[in-house]
Order: sequence, then structure tokens, then C-alpha cells
Amino acid sequence: MQINEELEDFQEDTQHGRYLTFSLGEEVFGLEIRYVTEIIGMQPITKIPEVDPYIKGVINLRGKIIPVIDMRLKFGKEPTAYTDRTCIVVIDTENLIIGLIVDMVSEVMTIEDENIVPPPDQRSGIRNRYIKGIGKVDGTVKLLLDCKTLLDIEETQEISSIDLDAVKEADN
Repeated sequence: MQINEELEDFQEDTQHGRYLTFSLGEEVFGLEIRYVTEIIGMQPITKIPEVDPYIKGVINLRGKIIPVIDMRLKFGKEPTAYTDRTCIVVIDTENLIIGLIVDMVSEVMTIEDENIVPPPDQRSGIRNRYIKGIGKVDGTVKLLLDCKTLLDIEETQEISSIDLDAVKEADN
């Protein structure tokens, strides 16, 4: 048991400060690499009725049904046609596995703690519940997202209430 805990600590330590960066239009965002399970190309998406427009539906990934959300729509940006650069970043937030549709994945990079500043506070008028910090890299800014707050409680419940087994059956 002790070895497993040490291995987890080591894996946690090697992933500290590592971010997968992606773009939505001109803005570059980062996700902590420890939440990213894989990056896949666009797949056929099964639409789900009566959900928020940014919840595009679900995909069948090797027999596992995963809800996908369009990050452009989630962040209130103009929708755009998907291209060959558009992809789905699958993340596991411990209580939910979801796919995030992004314009383009850039790279995995290390951003040291001293190069990360907290987001502006709420009084500035910037709504930042999704932003964990702002990374400064080579004169550019990366908005570092908090995977655990990408969806609020109601959104998590809405996605969790999708009957994934029924979708899987309909898919077959």
C-alpha cells in the first residue's frame, strides 16, 4: 500500500505545473495535464434533447458514452464550423468524465508557479469562476482553467442525469 501512495505522489509531482494548452479563437487556455485523459479528433455526436445549447450531446468512445460540451458556446463566444483542427479533449474531474470541444490543441507546457498570478477578483467585473490563474509564458498570457469548476452543480446534475445507458442502446 505504501508503494502505491508513493507512486501516486511521484506522478502528481511530475505533472505539477504541466498544462495542455488549446485555443478558442485568439485566446489560449490551459488545463492541468493531470485531468486530461486523451485528445481525439471530432467524432459523430449524438444530440440530446432539452439540454443547454453548449452541451452538444454524447460520443461513444470505445464503448464508453461521454458527454461533450462546446467550449466556445460555454464561454459565450460565437459558434464556428468545426475544422480538421477541431478536437475533443477528454477530461476526468473525479466526479465526471466529459469531452471539451476546442478549436485547436497547441502543446503541453510547464508553467512554473512563480509565473502564475491569480485571476482578477470579481470586483473588476470579469467573471472568472472558470479561471484558476493566469500563466505568463514568453510574453504571452494563458488562461488556466479550473477543471473542477468548469461545470457548476446544476450543470453537473444536468449532464449526470442524461441516461447514458439509453443513449448507448440507441447507438447500437
